[in-house]
Amino acid sequence: MIGYGKMGKMIEEVALDRSHLISSIIDSENWHISQLEDCDIAIDFSVPNAAVENIYKCINNNVPIVVGTTGWYESWENVKNEVILKNGSILTATNFSIGVNIFFEINKKLASLMNNQTSYSSMIQETHHTEKIDSPSGTAISIAEQMIQNIDRYKNWKESNNVDSQTLKIIAKREKDVPGTHHVVYKNDIDEISIEHKAINRKGFALGAVIAAEFLVDKKGVFNMNDVLKF
Repeated sequence: MIGYGKMGKMIEEVALDRSHLISSIIDSENWHISQLEDCDIAIDFSVPNAAVENIYKCINNNVPIVVGTTGWYESWENVKNEVILKNGSILTATNFSIGVNIFFEINKKLASLMNNQTSYSSMIQETHHTEKIDSPSGTAISIAEQMIQNIDRYKNWKESNNVDSQTLKIIAKREKDVPGTHHVVYKNDIDEISIEHKAINRKGFALGAVIAAEFLVDKKGVFNMNDVLKF
């Protein structure tokens, strides 16, 4: 385990329940590769400014890594190329919850249906706990990118109340003890269509991360939750 906050502790609990052994817990940005000894796989839920270095340490030492940390994806192309170059293994997701990944598929389908319905304006609202560092959430960005890919009139997204007609609006809120809620709304003068995923607790994220780790063992390449869930 790389990162031992609330998510790390929950992943540990789920992994032990599924008869896995946690051979090393890393809770510092300055850790030594010796801590990877005897590890079949690493799961990273650390912080954005440490994630890329954590990935490189694992890849350079032939340890597959599952990454749930968000806020570092501006480095994604470099990381992906390094994984391929080193014949490594990585599985990343902005959200490991099985429910959220089902929500992603619904979101893509709804967006494609709304493509020609130009009277509707769209927005995404996400709410998370006050300890969450990145804003908007990686999940909200994934939702926005899916909508942009399927709705021709949107060219980009922005976290703001004031956007132009080509920009998809994201509103991010931080409230105490909220595991994560994502809400997509389409609205015109006649009606409103919305879909929502609301996490009741963090266990769904942890379970998905452990299932992803089980999937990644003995594989080489670059993977995501679609590979795990076979969507």
